[in-house]
Amino acid sequence: MRKAPRYCSDVSASTGIEKARSVGGAGISDRERTVLLAMSMALVALGIDLLLPAFPEIRADLGLAADSNAVAGLVTTYFVGLAVGQPLFGPLSDQFGRKPLLHASFVLYGLGAVITAVAPSLPLLLAARFLWGLGAAGPRVLTIAIVRDRYEGEAMSRAMSLIMSIFILVPAVAPSLGALGVALVSWRWMAVACLLAGLAMLGWATRLRESLAPEHRRPMSLGSLVEAAKIVLSDRQTVLFSLAMTMLYGSFTSYIGSSELIYADVFDAEALFPILFGGVALLMGGAMLVNARFVHRFGSRRLSVSAMGVYLSAAALMVASAVLTNGRPPLVVYLIAVSLAMGCHAILIPNLNAMAMIPMAAVAGMASSIIGAVQIAAGALIGSLIDRAFDGTVTPLSAGFALLGAVAAVLMGAGLREKAPAPAELVG
Repeated sequence: MRKAPRYCSDVSASTGIEKARSVGGAGISDRERTVLLAMSMALVALGIDLLLPAFPEIRADLGLAADSNAVAGLVTTYFVGLAVGQPLFGPLSDQFGRKPLLHASFVLYGLGAVITAVAPSLPLLLAARFLWGLGAAGPRVLTIAIVRDRYEGEAMSRAMSLIMSIFILVPAVAPSLGALGVALVSWRWMAVACLLAGLAMLGWATRLRESLAPEHRRPMSLGSLVEAAKIVLSDRQTVLFSLAMTMLYGSFTSYIGSSELIYADVFDAEALFPILFGGVALLMGGAMLVNARFVHRFGSRRLSVSAMGVYLSAAALMVASAVLTNGRPPLVVYLIAVSLAMGCHAILIPNLNAMAMIPMAAVAGMASSIIGAVQIAAGALIGSLIDRAFDGTVTPLSAGFALLGAVAAVLMGAGLREKAPAPAELVG
């Protein structure tokens, strides 16, 4: 029997300790590792955002109506693959290590991009996007597991914020690059660009050291998997923070999936979409940098409570402006509200993720995969329901932000009130 260590965020916050557990010799620097992990996770966003400006061309290429929202399925199926892949990569990485699974995920990512580039029909295109998302699940779950292998407490929250602040540069610039690419060549070349990015990361990741020590690896037996899953699902703090993230992710996926139509149909600003969407992404990156800077001073909990308050206020502004204008508020009002909400989202996600992962040191791969799968699968489903309710106004999106934000606030509050249970024990 060996105990699964449970680290106290208050200790880490006061000491600023970052405990590395890397395996092997001298390896890459902390700075290069941070950038590498950030760019690995950025592949997830690249697979979405580079294609968003191409939706009109995709509709025309596939013979769909100009106002068809069927292409939103390209986002939904990608997220479903992203969710399904995480329960595979997480437990496998607990046995075989993070590095080989990361390499395999890059290969799968590239395969999905290749099939997308040549798919002649919407059904095959959706299947390719599912495979693409399956490959993207590796960088998503393994980056968090590697961070958990190396850091504790508030230091983990700071590391995640730094990684995500770099990664957010991709959705900031990808729509503009996608719009430029579509103007010059076919939208299918955007998938080829993602293939090349995946191959580049595959080569770069050979420099990454394995973070999971051999003595911490777990066999892939059914009993071991069930025991690890029970540890994750029996920790009330982990479950509550994970469900709170799921609610927020539902709003986020809906915002991504419907933004192109909202800017085009509601505000008649289709040409400004790459700039406006990228501007909000840059604001999110700035919020993550602020979080990384101040998390040691104020703590993850205090920052999360403050961010949630602003998030709910922004959602209330969205609803009020939608009600008063029949769902068509001035563009500047909508931008202020959605920017505030997305900025707070950027603070809440890394902090909630870190607080959910703190008790999970001994089962980091399994925990990261379960948390990520639930968050993304349920979030994508909720987001798609909001997308389907699109009626030519911002009312469905605004109502979604308010309702899901309120539920997330209740779940987060319950998680913050939970007392830390006794450390869990693992067999093997």
